Amino acid sequence: MTQDLRCEEVIDKLLEYLDRELDAETEQALAHHMATCRACFTRAEFERKLRARVSETGKAKAPDSLRRRVRAIVEHY
Repeated sequence: MTQDLRCEEVIDKLLEYLDRELDAETEQALAHHMATCRACFTRAEFERKLRARVSETGKAKAPDSLRRRVRAIVEHY
């Protein structure tokens, strides 16, 4: 992959980049592009924040009242 990436190429590889699934050369090329392209940098930051938010949401414990209601529904059927 060349150092001069187009935005489309960066967006296409962005999730793999965030997951650290790219080889070092490709990762470096994406990082270089995002350091000079505000649009791609903004997209990457949005994806990072979205992933963090989803991760936090998955760790939240359901309130006891909801657990009781769900348990009652499941036990009813």
